Amino acid sequence: MSVVPGTILVMNNELVSSKYTFACDPDECDCLIEVTSSDGFGFPSGVVEITCPCGRKPNLLSVQHATIQPTNERNTMETTDTYGATVTPVVPAEYNANVLVTYKDISNGVATYPTIKVNDLEWKFERIKNVEDELSRSNGTIRKIMDELTEDAWFNPNTTKEEVLTELCNILDYEPKKEVQFEGQIYFSGRVEVPLAEYEEFDLDDYVNDITVDCYNGNVIIDEYHTEEVREV
Repeated sequence: MSVVPGTILVMNNELVSSKYTFACDPDECDCLIEVTSSDGFGFPSGVVEITCPCGRKPNLLSVQHATIQPTNERNTMETTDTYGATVTPVVPAEYNANVLVTYKDISNGVATYPTIKVNDLEWKFERIKNVEDELSRSNGTIRKIMDELTEDAWFNPNTTKEEVLTELCNILDYEPKKEVQFEGQIYFSGRVEVPLAEYEEFDLDDYVNDITVDCYNGNVIIDEYHTEEVREV
């Protein structure tokens, strides 16, 4: 019997998840594709390529790895079920947000290649995310309104205008308001100290011509005020 050296592999139940980012031909397709795989479900050994829906072979841009630590408990969340695992993203050893980067920007079919700092690009991505979130909420609101535009709902002859407007305001999370104009009279009194030597030339209007009127209620707006008469008592 011959004995040959070998390597014993010990399984620790850890899964290594990898995210592959591909980009197709920028002049023809310009499609960005992300593929995430884990142990046993990744690419065959030595092969890292996919086929774009356009039929081309996109270029591999980057690969990011993360280690999944399993536990004995299963996460019961339906939409984000990780089966009790904790995903630890790979943190770069060095990260400089002031580094200049060049990226491709397509506007009205014209491609440009701006160069900006990484932190400026991060803010750009954040604004885009906020716009996408707002667009998603707006689309959800539009769908709710369209669901009511049926013969059984708002087009039902038995549905009153008040019911339609009430439901529409609930969907839009909007409270209609009526503006009420008002006017009134205000009584005020006060005191001012004047040197005796200056009292003969004292003019009360010079002291109270900058009286202001305000309201602590945030919904009330004071448009105009003026002092009509001030006299000594």
